[in-house]
Amino acid sequence: MTGPFGADALFGPRSSRVVGALDDDTVQCDVAVIGSGMGGATLAHALRESGARVLVVERGDFLPREDANRSPTEVFLRGRYKNAGQWYDAATGRPFQPGVHYYVGGNTKVFGACLPRFREQDFGTVEHDDGASPAWPVSYADLEPHYAEAERLYRVHGETGRDPTDPWRSGGFPYPALPHEPPVARLAEAMSAQSLRPFPMPVGVDLREGGTCVRCRTCDGFPCPYGAKSDAETCAMRPALSSPTVRLMTRTTVRRLLTSADGSRVTEAVAERDGSPVRIRADRFVLACGAVNTAALLLTSACERHPHGLANSSGLVGRNYMVHNSTFLVAVDPRRRNPVDFQKTLGLNDWYTAGPGTPYPLGNLQMLGKIQAPMVKGARRSVPLPVLDFMTRRSIDLYLTTEDLPDPANRITVGPEGRIDVHWRPNNLRPHRELVRRTTRMMRRAGYPLVFSQRMGIETNSHQCGTAVMGVDPAHSVLDPDCRAHDLANLWAVDSSCFPSSAALNPALTIAANALRVAAKGSVTA
Repeated sequence: MTGPFGADALFGPRSSRVVGALDDDTVQCDVAVIGSGMGGATLAHALRESGARVLVVERGDFLPREDANRSPTEVFLRGRYKNAGQWYDAATGRPFQPGVHYYVGGNTKVFGACLPRFREQDFGTVEHDDGASPAWPVSYADLEPHYAEAERLYRVHGETGRDPTDPWRSGGFPYPALPHEPPVARLAEAMSAQSLRPFPMPVGVDLREGGTCVRCRTCDGFPCPYGAKSDAETCAMRPALSSPTVRLMTRTTVRRLLTSADGSRVTEAVAERDGSPVRIRADRFVLACGAVNTAALLLTSACERHPHGLANSSGLVGRNYMVHNSTFLVAVDPRRRNPVDFQKTLGLNDWYTAGPGTPYPLGNLQMLGKIQAPMVKGARRSVPLPVLDFMTRRSIDLYLTTEDLPDPANRITVGPEGRIDVHWRPNNLRPHRELVRRTTRMMRRAGYPLVFSQRMGIETNSHQCGTAVMGVDPAHSVLDPDCRAHDLANLWAVDSSCFPSSAALNPALTIAANALRVAAKGSVTA
């Protein structure tokens, strides 16, 4: 164990566990967790009773609970909570605003709280139209008890036995599935009439007895002013801070990691806090910055012993960047309104795996939160707002996801002054186009004659993964199966950067389950 946390400086206005003013520029701890999103917050929660002094470092601050949380105009048109700056499309040099958010809780502050498990076959080699996604060095069985723990922690509502691709489970969901509102229930009936098998999508909200969820239409893509969404701040970070051994330091951006003279260990993180330098010294370091920023930090920490970046003897740091092939699909029946409030309760996986008539996997269909006119205006600026309002009041809204495959040429690089360049060329697109085609036909048969779709581009990257993959062979992976760097004895990564493949489902629950698995191994606190 190392010395005290900054000489009693860890006091702040929100909690005695939130770092306030520092007496000097050095903070010491046993475990430094960089990032407070799904991976970092879950790990901190898992370590809260370990006895190790854990410091979670977050570059953002707490996202305020305020009336604007529920305003489509503020959230989408004005980008009130967009604070990630600009990244760059390496192919064109064009800047873009990424779909990430720097707050306590990370991107989960605005996610749709859809929390499925990856399918059992997703952890093995899967043949696709455009190649194969590789096997993981851990199996579904290795993760299953941690999936169950993560579902309890994140208050997941669901129902077993309805999804034809469901993996086996050691027990049921912690809470019953959210009931469909009438428009979604009618769509489910229409799907069933077409010999499809819709199911209640696993969702993380506080709809327990006495819970705070009000089932509003400003959930998916919005911050929750009630603390009812199962985000990483609400469910993991704040409870972790009840431990006397867990601390949180906000508004602190880690610029690089320094190593010992022989390059075998990380010794400290060099950071800036409110514009002032701060050094974080720890026995062990865990990266949970998100796949892009974890890779960027490793690359910018190059030194004499690690000239190509930390943990990069394989040359794979930043490579194999995956973000899913995703399409928003909006189906409209001009004759009737859709008065639904909480729309995101239904999923369809009939085409998730290969089968009769489907030679290769196509992917997942799930509902979006209810689209409203200001949410669409940014992408359709030439369409008058009243027209968009007419359409969205009569639409039902879906999100289609197809697995993209790891490609070393799809990668993150870091330019001058920390500029992040994203090299990304989508692959496995033919199955995605087929998924869109089948869904369009299904929706028309369900009574929605007008169907509009938009495939997402480089800026839609909230499902990013794969830039520091785990594996057994150090020549072909960055991390070992326990998510420890092959090249450094005291460095781990527990965000989605470790994923060898992306599957075709939301990654959040798998990030949480894997963080719990890593914590249970005990090496982070040994």
